[in-house]
Amino acid sequence: MKIVFMGTPDFAVACLQAMVEAPQCQIVAVVTQPDRPKGRGHRILMSAVKEYALQHELPVWQPIKVKNPDFQQKLAEAAPDLIVVAAFGQFLPKAILTLPKYGCINVHASLLPKYRGAAPLQYAILKGESVSGVTIMKMDIGMDTGDMLAKVEEPITAEMTMGELHDKLKIKGAKLLLETISGLEAGTVIAERQKEEEATYASLLTREMEKLDWKKAAQELHNQVRAFNPWPSSFTVLPDGKLLKVWECKVVADTRPQQQPGTIVEVNRQGLVVATGLGLLELTVVQPESKKRMSAAVFCNGHGLKVGDILGNEAK
Repeated sequence: MKIVFMGTPDFAVACLQAMVEAPQCQIVAVVTQPDRPKGRGHRILMSAVKEYALQHELPVWQPIKVKNPDFQQKLAEAAPDLIVVAAFGQFLPKAILTLPKYGCINVHASLLPKYRGAAPLQYAILKGESVSGVTIMKMDIGMDTGDMLAKVEEPITAEMTMGELHDKLKIKGAKLLLETISGLEAGTVIAERQKEEEATYASLLTREMEKLDWKKAAQELHNQVRAFNPWPSSFTVLPDGKLLKVWECKVVADTRPQQQPGTIVEVNRQGLVVATGLGLLELTVVQPESKKRMSAAVFCNGHGLKVGDILGNEAK
């Protein structure tokens, strides 16, 4: 089967690799986002998908907009039987969706119709879900609204981070993709319509969402830290106005009287314990501004934080 693949980040690489290694898949082109500046130095970097494609001598196309008529003509001339999309980053117009014999399918990291949109992995953990997964769907003009072709589940354990969930789902998603492609060729795939009344959206993450709101319950904050690890990260503000990223924490069972949210109630060998709107949260791995990650205990020793200090004030 002649396939055009569209994807950008590491999650998509696993799908591309699986197809490259599968005899039934002929990758005629790889479409990914244009090279863009990243990091503090604003170095122009290629996407993870482009890196992999070049290593395997696959044709790489990087349209600024897939709606461009010249790009669509180029795509039509490639005459793919199927277009596979995984975290590509652009909406496909109807002209592309209807081009291949088998249409366009998307590998989406959630159990649709829950968590349509840009950040399904983060939202699944943020909302305290106990299970996530991958859905492969037939694409239409809506945002993740197409008919579902296949699903696979993955439990979310109590301490699992977004990064850990990502790594599990990219493997399961790639395996499910190959099974779906075989099913499409054999005519055995049965499409299932999504129930619109059950749909939820994982909208783009904002900077404000990264800040720890100590008025929330300890469990909510714990979920946030896990959901935003390794990206985009969670942070609080120290008494001196500097930012402190929080990478790992745990909910502490405690019966001591409730204190003002954000108050440090204990500094121990594991880290620092902070009062929240409901319960206590122990910070165990943190990262001060312009420093590497470190244990919260080491940070406290060098920074002089003490019981009674309050976290969360606005940065100066």
